[in-house]
Amino acid sequence: MSSMFFLHRIKWIGLLLLANAGMVLYLSLGEIKPTAIWDWTDIAGEGGSALLVLLWTALMLKSRPAGRVTNLLFVGLACLFLSLWMDTLDEFVALPEAWVWDHWLESAPMPIGFVLLTIGIYHWHREQLAINAQMVNRERYFREHRHFDKVTPLADAGYLRSQLAQALPRSAAAQEPLSMLTIDLDDFNRVNARYGHQEGDRVLQLVCQLLLMSLRRHDLLCRLAGDRFAVVLPNTLEEQAQTMARELSQSIAHLACRSAQQGERIVLSATVVAVMARQDDAESLLQRSNLAMAHAKQALQLKRA
Repeated sequence: MSSMFFLHRIKWIGLLLLANAGMVLYLSLGEIKPTAIWDWTDIAGEGGSALLVLLWTALMLKSRPAGRVTNLLFVGLACLFLSLWMDTLDEFVALPEAWVWDHWLESAPMPIGFVLLTIGIYHWHREQLAINAQMVNRERYFREHRHFDKVTPLADAGYLRSQLAQALPRSAAAQEPLSMLTIDLDDFNRVNARYGHQEGDRVLQLVCQLLLMSLRRHDLLCRLAGDRFAVVLPNTLEEQAQTMARELSQSIAHLACRSAQQGERIVLSATVVAVMARQDDAESLLQRSNLAMAHAKQALQLKRA
């Protein structure tokens, strides 16, 4: 949290300097009001509101990265704070009645702040919807699955079989296609041998996150065993599944994964095969997928030889 806030230190310092400049301006041009005429209700209301807005600004900066949405939220909150701050100073300092610019300093930032804050909240809302859509697959496993893999947040092969047993008859009855992808990381034993099993587990977790982000909301990703994953693709023809297989293979190959100790690039590649269900039960579909993977691995070895 503190490191995130450090990224916004210029914004925070700038806001405090503006607030200080406003106080110096009022004190240099006006006179301090006698304490007998201070309106403590207004001081508590306006001053307390200013402090709360300042607290909101600090919490927002601590929790968000730099960017357009953060800038909109910050400028909107800053305008609200400065308006309330100048209102509070007006309770302590008397300026000549002929001057009107102080009324603009007290009133003008408020509507501007509300407009910018509304735009920022709207984009923040859309940003959060996008994040939720990406995370829904991962959350679903924690909430619904009882068969968990110990390394990744995925269900295991037993859960995959149970879901296929339900999905295949349902797809057949609805006359909808169902396909399955099998993903096998190439030569992953070399990663474990060179960097250790703990580092290998971390790489598997990164691959898992990449796959979850790349799939649709209704797709089901499971870990079969070791470095092999499976994806159930409801209402998906074989040609579309093959396209997804190529895309996932390319995504894994371009994954910017670096070792935790030395920071060197860990080069990954994956063989991904697609099969479409054709009057299969769960076991026969898995067998056909394993056979397709064996042929793909054999072709890969021949290509390397």
